[in-house]
Amino acid sequence: QVQLVESGGGLVQSGGSLTLSCVGSGTLFMMYAFDWYRQAPGKQRELVGGITSGGKTNFVDAVKGRFTISRDNTKNTVFLQMNSLKPEDTAIYFCNGIFLDSVWGQGTQVTVSA
Repeated sequence: QVQLVESGGGLVQSGGSLTLSCVGSGTLFMMYAFDWYRQAPGKQRELVGGITSGGKTNFVDAVKGRFTISRDNTKNTVFLQMNSLKPEDTAIYFCNGIFLDSVWGQGTQVTVSA
């Protein structure tokens, strides 16, 4: 089973950029699809976007054109590149790996100041 650890969160001004990383353990990493979710204070966790094992990506409308997802299977890492950040992007961001099971990381906080 893959175990996931997110990193890269922090405080950034509106309009800025951050890149989150999700590093996985295990030899089956390349078989997993990955979704990125976020959860803002007082709100439900919501899907941001995802990447298939083959590298195809999709995004929700709220982040389309601003966020990109990529993966480097040689480093067991999935990236969420976030540009043109807005205060409403403030949330804890989680990666979710899906193959034969569903695995979550612990999350990383992203705070965007106005």
